[in-house]
Amino acid sequence: MSLHDDAVLVLKGYEDQQELRQTFLEHLSAHPDGMWKACADGHITASALVIDPEHGRVLLTLHRKLRMWLQMGGHCEPGDAGLAAAALREGTEESGITGLSLLPGGPVRLDRHLTPCAWHLDVQYAALAPAGAVTAISDESLDLRWFGYDEVAKVADESVVRLLEAARARL
Repeated sequence: MSLHDDAVLVLKGYEDQQELRQTFLEHLSAHPDGMWKACADGHITASALVIDPEHGRVLLTLHRKLRMWLQMGGHCEPGDAGLAAAALREGTEESGITGLSLLPGGPVRLDRHLTPCAWHLDVQYAALAPAGAVTAISDESLDLRWFGYDEVAKVADESVVRLLEAARARL
């Protein structure tokens, strides 16, 4: 199955945020290349909020280009088996943590935001950090830091706060 087809199935199965979900599906219907960074009208991205529920904290990255504290995530790649795999790959690459596992139940949120390259139609997952997880800053980050749930609103924008709320509700 192609990444495009997987994204359509994932989005059709996602039951929240109906209007935004429909926007994502219409984008994919209109753009056969809508999964790729080369699509100038915007593209689907995949992200993962890394959570350590045992310690009540999340791992955020200080994005090198955007200079904002965000969840791990980014562009899909041809080798990704699906959106979940892309989110897990991004989470692992940007956190340095091996052994992440996605929270069951598929995406926890959708978010549409403008970036320097184009509109990102972000399919957002939550990933559980294993006990004793060791982090490593990637080339895409200026910093990587654990924040308590109650600290996130002080350092990150509303999209990250909403993602955390949705992930915690799923837990």
